[in-house]
Amino acid sequence: MYDRYTSPLSERYASREMQYIFSPDKKFRTWRKLWIALAESEMELGLQITQEQVDELKAHAEDINYDVAKAREKEVRHDVMSHVYAYGVQCPKAKGIIHLGATSCYVGDNTDLIIMTEALKLVRRKLINVIAELAKFADTYKAQPTLAFTHFQPAQPTTVGKRATLWIQEFLLDLEDLEHVISTMKLLGSKGTTGTQASFLELFDGDHEKIKKLEELIAEKMGFAACYPVSGQTYSRKVDTRVLNVLAGIAASAHKFSNDIRLLQHLKEVEEPFEKSQIGSSAMAYKRNPMRSERIASLADYVIADAMNPAIVSATQWFERTLDDSANKRISIPEGFLAVDGILDLCLNVVDGLVVYDKVINRRLMSELPFMATENIMMDAVKAGGDRQELHEKIRTLSMEAGRNVKQEGKENNLLELIAADPAFNMTLEDLQKAMDPAKYTGRAKEQVTEFLEETVKPILSANRDILGMTAEINV
Repeated sequence: MYDRYTSPLSERYASREMQYIFSPDKKFRTWRKLWIALAESEMELGLQITQEQVDELKAHAEDINYDVAKAREKEVRHDVMSHVYAYGVQCPKAKGIIHLGATSCYVGDNTDLIIMTEALKLVRRKLINVIAELAKFADTYKAQPTLAFTHFQPAQPTTVGKRATLWIQEFLLDLEDLEHVISTMKLLGSKGTTGTQASFLELFDGDHEKIKKLEELIAEKMGFAACYPVSGQTYSRKVDTRVLNVLAGIAASAHKFSNDIRLLQHLKEVEEPFEKSQIGSSAMAYKRNPMRSERIASLADYVIADAMNPAIVSATQWFERTLDDSANKRISIPEGFLAVDGILDLCLNVVDGLVVYDKVINRRLMSELPFMATENIMMDAVKAGGDRQELHEKIRTLSMEAGRNVKQEGKENNLLELIAADPAFNMTLEDLQKAMDPAKYTGRAKEQVTEFLEETVKPILSANRDILGMTAEINV
């Protein structure tokens, strides 16, 4: 097992559930279901196919004789025909009607669409659970004042919970895109070699209505509302582009979340989970590296770049079909899903165990708050009879002096002491310190969190309560 390449996506990152969706077993079982749907629909529409033949196909839908298929593929070098042969060995009565009228893309492309749709639904479940966990976090810390940053420079205060709503909102935008793509996924159907359905027209003696009905029946049996109305031999590779773009959007949102956690961990304000025996560095035993958040960012980079693959493939398809999509699709689509699956598991793990250090948060905020409170201080001084223009200049000068003390002398911020010592303000240090309540400077942050969770997030979580409660374990 150590002498050949294995994918880190399956060895380290993706869940078993997502790995199975893209497994050979899932693919080949879906092929058989599609062959059953085709035969049964053709029978219902009057072709010379018996119920006995369909029942025989159904009896062997799950017990795939892989050894026979593998041996046959060595001879004929064609995976679809090898599995048609293997299925026929198990179903001698139905052997002659398996794959009747179809091309390889009937099973290949329809299976890809079925698998991607199932994978999108798993991504949706995990994304909603990430949103639910972040909502709990936002609600818990909705009133906890913290220093907000613009350009990573101290700005006005916000709350820890309000910052979390920014992460949630981006994931909600992804959820909207994801649900749109899921709702518009269709099957290829039974289109034939160039999309004209000529083989089926021959089978049904030129009955166009039966051919249209055939696709309706196949879609219904496979759990889809419809088939794409037109195609070449394959479904439009634009579909893959849409799917990977949604995954890339989720990756981008997760990346932004992970960046913020990494920066907050540097500031020692918020930390991702750190297990009892976890080692942060081989050299520096004291280190607590944000490795989960870094892994989110690393996988997200890959998914964002991976979205280029189906875009290029879609752009370069020739007429009704070329095969320069196949090798790329086999890699880029599954790996995009496996990576996003790993990302969402990591997000669940991180959010579930976030540690907030409120004393560190408060200390940093209080070190900057005097600068931010100067406008309020000036207004209070004006109310007490001071001159606004004179006071503005004095505060500017004193703020510069306090800034120099902090940056050049390494001292504490003494702006309040400097203002109290200036008679123009007519305010004591005690008066000034009363203005240093951080909650006075967070605006509507707390209320915004409450309203956002109640009006925007809660309806989504209530509608999906049956899929909530997922947890995630990470392998490394």
